[in-house]
Amino acid sequence: MSTVAIAGQATPRTHRLAVAAWFFLQGLIFASWASRIPTIQQRMGFSDAMLGLILLSLPIGQLPSLPFSGWLIHKYGSRRTGIAGAVLYSITLVSLGWAQAPWQLISCLVVFGFASNLMNISINTQAVGVEALYGRSIMASFHGMWSLAGFTGAAIGTAMNGLGIMPEYHFLLILALILTGVVLTYSSLLPHSPEDDAADQPLFVLPDRTLLGLGAIAFCALICEGAMFDWSGVYFKKVVQADKGWVGAGYTAFMCTMALGRFGADWLTSKLGAKRVIQLSGLLTAFGLLTAVLLPALPTALLGFMLVGFGTSSVVPLVFSAAGKSTVMPAGMALAAVSTIGFLGFLIGPPVIGLIAGATSLRISFTLIAFMGLCVAAVATRARV
Repeated sequence: MSTVAIAGQATPRTHRLAVAAWFFLQGLIFASWASRIPTIQQRMGFSDAMLGLILLSLPIGQLPSLPFSGWLIHKYGSRRTGIAGAVLYSITLVSLGWAQAPWQLISCLVVFGFASNLMNISINTQAVGVEALYGRSIMASFHGMWSLAGFTGAAIGTAMNGLGIMPEYHFLLILALILTGVVLTYSSLLPHSPEDDAADQPLFVLPDRTLLGLGAIAFCALICEGAMFDWSGVYFKKVVQADKGWVGAGYTAFMCTMALGRFGADWLTSKLGAKRVIQLSGLLTAFGLLTAVLLPALPTALLGFMLVGFGTSSVVPLVFSAAGKSTVMPAGMALAAVSTIGFLGFLIGPPVIGLIAGATSLRISFTLIAFMGLCVAAVATRARV
């Protein structure tokens, strides 16, 4: 019996478990890399400034892959494209561990970024298809698996570092886990035949007004997320003036509530509707950030960052879910269009925060991020969700 036939006989629950596993695998790859950045920096003798410039190679690889991924998914299907992305993503992870010179690391990071979005858009397209089978919102739970993988990957990386195992051998172990997961689950992904699609689409299609609105929501939300990922520790060190052992507490609190929020967002969406949940999420993000800005003591800042985690948890999954239901272009291309707009926010947010903080203060820059939360709520009010 062919793979497509086996997949065609799978139940919606089987498809859901397979797609959830792929979200976990994707998150595990990225978290494994992130957990060993300090080791690689020390081994190559990079300064912080040099490391920052080298890390820009990853988004340089990510950005052009977004429209290309949508085109590949439309032409060859999300399952085939996802398999190619997963294999390339995990193999490139190993190459990052073996890189011996800056130019090698930069080259590998460009490919790593390209492969990450190849897998990301493919698996989100799969998630849209599974959600359609269920007839209700389940997208946020998939993104919750990615967050859960982040904790798992960080824990494995910490253990590997503690045992003195070099990144290249750590990454080989992750490669084995990823390839095993791909082999065990690929036949349970949703099948796809490119002949089922409409006429061939060009590589890039301008999004309509609805997709532009969804992209604007993602743009504002990912500015908030990017700032929290990159500036939480700095904020707790310089503004909250937390003790050394508590500097990372804000980031941890944010990540924990983001993961919890994603696992509960689907239930909340079924009760309130996607638009209302996105509006509330934007307001919660703004309120949490303003709490941390106006009351920068350790307990209140922690509470504020926890609220931001809950606020940002469901916005991107719900936006992706809505984009996947586009009637003007295939799901993969619609997701790629919205992701491209949103990714620009993730890319420019952290450096803009740094520039504003340098010209004024970090508290003022975080107030700007709070305003982005309000923009999420405002745009969601007018956009079709």
